[in-house]
Amino acid sequence: MKKLKISDNLQEVSAIGLGCMRLTGLKDEKEVGALIDGCMELGINFFDHADIYAGGEAEAVFGRMMAGRDREKMVLQTKCAIRPGCCYDFSKEHILSSVDASLKRLGTDYIDVLLLHRPDALMEPEEVAEAFRQLKSAGKVCSFGVSNHNPMQIELLNSCLDEPLCVNQIQYSIAHCPTIDAGLNVNIHNDAGCVREGSVIEYCRLKKIRLQAWSPFQYGMFEGIFIGSEKFPELNQVLERLAEKYSVTPNAVATAWIMRHPAGIQTIVGSVNMGRIKDICKACEVCLTREEWYELYMAAGKMLP
Repeated sequence: MKKLKISDNLQEVSAIGLGCMRLTGLKDEKEVGALIDGCMELGINFFDHADIYAGGEAEAVFGRMMAGRDREKMVLQTKCAIRPGCCYDFSKEHILSSVDASLKRLGTDYIDVLLLHRPDALMEPEEVAEAFRQLKSAGKVCSFGVSNHNPMQIELLNSCLDEPLCVNQIQYSIAHCPTIDAGLNVNIHNDAGCVREGSVIEYCRLKKIRLQAWSPFQYGMFEGIFIGSEKFPELNQVLERLAEKYSVTPNAVATAWIMRHPAGIQTIVGSVNMGRIKDICKACEVCLTREEWYELYMAAGKMLP
């Protein structure tokens, strides 16, 4: 398993992390424990949570499995600030109470990485900074980041923080990569050339912020999985051919496409199928050529100017 550095405050993390949103879909908690152990055996030490996953139950079932397992070998990330059906909330009160609730559910004394889940239009960066300061000094959170933020939103937050944000988690896959589209269509008057995310990949590379890819096999906003989809016949044809070449699965090729980018993007995989996770981890053994990377990109329906 390849390793990445997220923050000076943390041990190195696996290039592939387990997204824990679907843990409650397993039939019993023994399966959850087996999944955690299986991931650790593969070298996956990074587990991504959020307080809203299954209404907090995903964190809780994971926490009940922490007993008897070596917490120090794990890197736990969770997210807060989405209040479903209501608003986004970066208030100090909400951040502090959310972290306390996550700590209790996860059965741990500290969270390695806390992300603000989506931008809050009513954000007061000074208030966020004070919440982070209290969490850090209390030993409750080691490092901080965001999810789905653009560069100027990160700049605004960083202007008040004691230490810069270390993570930005964005939706990113072969079939959903508008930040790549915009970067390739500079000075072209077309839809792909519209810079919607503020050149977030280039910005994060400059600022040494680790990008994480969520929904690495999805297209659109939860519209579906592109692997095996009749909507992406050419892409699947290329995925199958490269899978055969490298003796891996199409999922591993799609993951290798993400990992091939020099930004060193960490892939967050949401599967709870241990066999599929093992197959995906073989992406670490694949280094796509420049020609193969671009062939996959164009097979997803993209065009080069």
